[in-house]
Amino acid sequence: MNLLLKYLTKSKFTTALECPTKLYYSEHPETFANKKLDDPFLEALAKGGFQVGALAQCYYPQGNDVKTLNTESAIAETNELLRKENIVIFEAAIVFENLLVRVDILEKIGNTLNLIEVKSKSCNPNTFEDELWDKRSLKNGQYKLKKDWKKYIYDLAFQGYVLRNAMPSFNINHFLMCADKTKKASVDGLNQKFKIAEFNNRFAVDITGDVSKKSLGEEILTKINCNEAISIIYEEKEMGERFNGLGFVGAINSFSKALTDDTPIHSNVGGKCKNCEFRAREDDKASGFDDCFIKTGLNQEELTESFVFDLWNFRGADKAISNGRILLRDLDLTDIKLNKNEDGSLSSADRQTLQIEKTKDDDKSVYLDIDGLSRKFSEFTYPLHMIDFETCMTAIPFNKDRSPYEQVAFQFSHHIIYEDGRIEHVNEYINNTVGFFPNFEFVRKLKDALGEVGSIFMYSNHENSVLCQIRGQLIESSEVDKDELIDFIEDITVKNGKWSGKRKMFDLCELVKGYYYSPLTGGSNSLKFVLPAILKESKFLKEKYSRPIYNSKNFKNHTWIKLKDGEVQDPYKTLPSIFEDYDYENLELVSRDSDIANGGAALTAYSMMQFSRMSDKERLKITEALLRYCELDTFAMVMIYEHWNHLIQEYIKNKDVA
Repeated sequence: MNLLLKYLTKSKFTTALECPTKLYYSEHPETFANKKLDDPFLEALAKGGFQVGALAQCYYPQGNDVKTLNTESAIAETNELLRKENIVIFEAAIVFENLLVRVDILEKIGNTLNLIEVKSKSCNPNTFEDELWDKRSLKNGQYKLKKDWKKYIYDLAFQGYVLRNAMPSFNINHFLMCADKTKKASVDGLNQKFKIAEFNNRFAVDITGDVSKKSLGEEILTKINCNEAISIIYEEKEMGERFNGLGFVGAINSFSKALTDDTPIHSNVGGKCKNCEFRAREDDKASGFDDCFIKTGLNQEELTESFVFDLWNFRGADKAISNGRILLRDLDLTDIKLNKNEDGSLSSADRQTLQIEKTKDDDKSVYLDIDGLSRKFSEFTYPLHMIDFETCMTAIPFNKDRSPYEQVAFQFSHHIIYEDGRIEHVNEYINNTVGFFPNFEFVRKLKDALGEVGSIFMYSNHENSVLCQIRGQLIESSEVDKDELIDFIEDITVKNGKWSGKRKMFDLCELVKGYYYSPLTGGSNSLKFVLPAILKESKFLKEKYSRPIYNSKNFKNHTWIKLKDGEVQDPYKTLPSIFEDYDYENLELVSRDSDIANGGAALTAYSMMQFSRMSDKERLKITEALLRYCELDTFAMVMIYEHWNHLIQEYIKNKDVA
């Protein structure tokens, strides 16, 4: 066999499925800049893939693991095992021409092959078909896979295609094995049986203790037969992916040839390009994103401008680009769905109009509705409480009676702004105890922290959603103080159609959306973009925090405003890294594409503490880093409030003088 053969693997196929041009860029990391952190270990931590894969294998105790990474050896070992009448193989290596797949679990029963692809994604087997297919298309007699499942089904279809061509005399069944949201763990400490450890420079799962079927309890992974969906793809009836007219098999042949010939496939640009990992520039590497858009006729200067998909909350990027309008300045009011807010705050159309007009006019000035913001501020009651949560959803539950992907709240930070202007980082909580389910302790600590007076602020709706989910967990629990905790949650949250708490949290992000816009945010309302923009424009904050006056639980005599080449540095980028080899930004990128992305760097770090082997010293270092980052989240809210409040007070003073 040709050892120089370039194999089209399932990972390369799914890359090409996302964008055929990326197949070429991915094959040339020395040439093209890539902002995605290619780290299988951290990615698996964020997505739970390692542990779920190991648990799935435990369901087949008779399985044979093809561990070698050498392709030819793996193929030979697989072929030898397949000589047996009945066999279960993990990581079976199947090859057809230059197509290669390593099957998660391959079960041979006589003349039948069960192809089982294990995913850490959650599912409800009772509603799977509804989750799979677009209802509107089905009504029109067409099959179109929903976005959430498309890549998984096509991944399975690719493996099935290789398998049926390599072994044409066998009957093949196609299965996805996923975390079942309808199941509950029937044993404690299930996830602690699967620790990630390093073996010979490879990361794998170190299984601890008894993993017999009895010890694992009720199976929380479920196997879903996908034969019908795969047949629809093979018969070219799936309308959501036509591969530019090539069809499924034609696309495989096209990807295979491009890989062998080392030539790029030029695909159409569109809204999907917004978050392309090759939208990156490095001094010694080319930008794949730029290469793609140069082919549309843009020049080098235009490549540095904002694109139509950079417009906040815009759904018409594909249509605009197909009509030749690629840059944000090419848009006008006819591209926007007009709407108005009754309270006079900025509607989505107003914000989009601001962004378009300021881009066209190269206007860098800030929009601030000082009257509207002042009215909102008059609703607040001191002391003001700024809170931020860090959470994760684990595929394998921590405890008995918990389901896959139940919400886990492991950290909060709490700043207080007093009426006299004093700022205090008064409370924080973090759970770094391995295997402990922290949610109820979390709520108790939060209740004590917030007391009974003062307005409470979150940034975006995450904190409200998390508390509502914990409320559901409390209802099913036997906690002695659950009624008291439920009352507390209902008092500070909102659940549409069910309750609206007397002390419900204010959303600082909604104030940003309604009353503030800065071109420096690039259209984003994320705290990570709004804070740096406000720091650059606020003389008040620059004067106050350019001195070492900040003291808290995690910082002593700290200076938040630091200049580099005359520009205010992003405070998040001035903090020490959580891990030695990865900065905060890289950790955010790891989990961006995850099904459980909410939590970013903190989620990855928490997963590291829970699911990998580390010393107490390492755990303490990560804990300290997490405390700093979470504290900055609430202090960022404080600084935004301080800036606006200063402007409001100046506005009122000037109005009184006039």
